Amino acid sequence: MKARFIPIITVVLLLLVLVNWYIGWNGWEYLSTITGLDNALPFGIIVGIISISYIIGRFGQHLSSPFRQIAYGFKYIGSYWFAVMQYSLLILPVADLIIWLLTLISVDYDTAFVTVGTAAFVLLAAILIRGTWNAWTPIVRPYRLTIPKKAGSFDKLRIGVASDIHLGTVVGNRHLERLVRHMEEMKPDLILLPGDVIDDSIHPFIHRNMAATMGKLKAPLGIYAVLGNHEYIGGHIKQFVAEMNSIGIQVLQDETILIQDSFYVIGRKDLSAKHSDPEGRLPIRELITNLDTAKPLILMDHQPSDLEQASLNGIDLSLSGHTHRGQMAPNHLITRRIFELDWGYKLKGSLHAIVSSGFGLWGPPIRLGSRSEIIQIDLLFETK
Repeated sequence: MKARFIPIITVVLLLLVLVNWYIGWNGWEYLSTITGLDNALPFGIIVGIISISYIIGRFGQHLSSPFRQIAYGFKYIGSYWFAVMQYSLLILPVADLIIWLLTLISVDYDTAFVTVGTAAFVLLAAILIRGTWNAWTPIVRPYRLTIPKKAGSFDKLRIGVASDIHLGTVVGNRHLERLVRHMEEMKPDLILLPGDVIDDSIHPFIHRNMAATMGKLKAPLGIYAVLGNHEYIGGHIKQFVAEMNSIGIQVLQDETILIQDSFYVIGRKDLSAKHSDPEGRLPIRELITNLDTAKPLILMDHQPSDLEQASLNGIDLSLSGHTHRGQMAPNHLITRRIFELDWGYKLKGSLHAIVSSGFGLWGPPIRLGSRSEIIQIDLLFETK
């Protein structure tokens, strides 16, 4: 089975080498032109190390301190480098084409390279700066929705939602404190976390004692989470569930909770469970078989891949994440084609579907065309 992936891995690695060589070549051409340096070896070594720093950090994060802290630094640098690679591949071919066209009209090569190269560098820097601000400055996005059902004694309900927190090497306690602060200001009755609470490995979560920070989240009706694909990638499901239980957060794995005999919170296993969990995951119709569907049904399903079935089976509100809205434009053009709803709100029959771009991030701490967000949902219920 593994042998089948060797050609694919080889091609991917070759492409990464070529991409980093292309970025490094442009960088050296620009640097040597403006400084007069003529020894490319030190620059090449630096670019080479940076280009594999994410891999170094990924494997080194399991080491003991102080090597673990060094590995965290490598992974952080490597995460930024992903953004540099993406936007360099969008900017540099255009810049090189412009330089070539300028030389055709007799503009000196060095002059053309410095002028266009400086503009490309400034543009890339502006993207990284703005993207960093978008990633670390969360916005609270409000929705006010009506569910035409009785919910016991509740005539309204405020829900705070934070998907895709991705706690790990890049997203840590500082960003988590922002979530705690916004939730305290929001004062939700209920907090829901629709998957990818941790990035992959649970070790940074434990080593940095993030449970202590996350334990500050409070809601009178409780805090519930579901598994995302990254919890399955990390493979520490039991340990993760135990960590969440220890701070009062219940992880629902194809389970339902009836809250104050008024409404249901339904938590699905992630789509990854079909291949990663021996028990698989249940279809929505089985999850709601024994429920009183006259009461409001609130579903958490990490990936927004089953909205049709949610609508057909009478779910009133579905909450998802996963897409990050592409995280870095123009990637949203891809997520938009993959998912029926890759971000925002959609009314599908009687289903209110919301997909969040997420509070945290994967890979680069960069967001462009998306924002780090927390969802505030004010639900109104039928009272007669």
